[in-house]
Amino acid sequence: MTAVQKQSAWSLIKEALAGSSTIDYTQGSIARATFLLAVPMILEMAMESVFAIVDIFFVAQLGMEAVATVGLTEAVITLLYAVAIGLSMGTTALVARRFGEGNREAAAAAGAQALLLGAVVATVVGIVGITYAEDILRLMGADAATLDIGQGYTTIMLGGSFTILFLFLNNAIFRGAGDASIAMRSLWLANGINIVLDPCLIYGWGPFPEMGVTGAAVATNIGRGVGVLYQLYHLSAGSGRIHIAASGLRLQTGVMATLLKTSMGGIAQFLIATASWVLLVRIVSLYGPVAVAGYTIAIRIILFSFLPAWGLSNAVATLVGQNLGAKKPERAAQTVWQVSKYTVVYIASVALLFMAMPATLIANFTPDTGVIEYGAMCLRILSYGFVFWALGMVTIQAFNGAGDTMTPTWINLFCFWVVQIPLAYLLATQTGLQSSGVFWATVVADTLTAVIGVMVFMRGGWKSKVV
Repeated sequence: MTAVQKQSAWSLIKEALAGSSTIDYTQGSIARATFLLAVPMILEMAMESVFAIVDIFFVAQLGMEAVATVGLTEAVITLLYAVAIGLSMGTTALVARRFGEGNREAAAAAGAQALLLGAVVATVVGIVGITYAEDILRLMGADAATLDIGQGYTTIMLGGSFTILFLFLNNAIFRGAGDASIAMRSLWLANGINIVLDPCLIYGWGPFPEMGVTGAAVATNIGRGVGVLYQLYHLSAGSGRIHIAASGLRLQTGVMATLLKTSMGGIAQFLIATASWVLLVRIVSLYGPVAVAGYTIAIRIILFSFLPAWGLSNAVATLVGQNLGAKKPERAAQTVWQVSKYTVVYIASVALLFMAMPATLIANFTPDTGVIEYGAMCLRILSYGFVFWALGMVTIQAFNGAGDTMTPTWINLFCFWVVQIPLAYLLATQTGLQSSGVFWATVVADTLTAVIGVMVFMRGGWKSKVV
């Protein structure tokens, strides 16, 4: 009987949600360690995805141009997410490795350098976003109606980029330290506020002004801003697993160089992946705002359904990093294979559901038959690649947790830019498949990513990665 089975499910859940500064994730049951990390990570991402679902639900009531605005803007913001996630991967890898080595001061130093770097990036992105919001929307293929109602939304979302960056970076620090419960609570707070403010600012409920789709951006930034303040409080309080004092926020060139070296692969990795997604949205936009709206809603539903898989893969990154720091590479490998099994079983059940009732799921968000048709087609086709998508997600995060961010970068470059983008364009424009060609190309790319990722992972070079 495993440690997870011996301990009651409820007591395990309570322990996972409460967090602890004394848990050692490099010893004992792998299943238990995974559970304690994955539960708060799943719930953290649950609120983020619930926010995404609720957000698009309220915006969808304003019409397909409003949904298209959100979709086109998010396609651009995913480039910022790429930078934030890349920096976060480097941060988590460094913090986790130092924790595994038993050096908490070095872990805090790595976190402090990440915050300094995030402040610089957020300033640059914010200035560019505020200055060129309309041009960015036009470049993405927005029509006149979408430009008319969407410029304010895009300006605020890009201008408030610091909230995105710091939410990611702060939570990367907490995850690397194994303090996933605080990361969870910060996202629940941020997105809980957003969900309450969303309808108030979009529709003008009560004393709030009616701001339309722009209100969604205002609500999002207020919520995320409060979440960042909550994170910074816990980082500076010194009561958790990691403490970053204000005096520690000074440039340490050696630590910053290591962080940049580890993060650059992660940034490149996700820039490649997200830039390819931007181009996919651009191809879909050739078929009008109805196609973009259907695609946007379908992707939101998929993101929500993948919560447990993402929670598990994030847990893998922390566990791999800490176990390598503790000189236990075989335990790290065993963790990856065990979590892969859990993830594949779950995602296969999601795929079957999406294949069975895609139109019903999309219809919960819009009555527009054209949007439902496009969204259902997207859900059904992408479901064929879900199992591979999940398997690739876990193995890629294993590389990232080890600090080997360049291997996934090369895999992404080949699968997304050499295979997916050209194939999507050809299938969409030359075969009569139109937007469904984009979806089939995605299935091919996700499958290829998983196959290559597993093959390279089995070679074991990541075990000797030094960070």
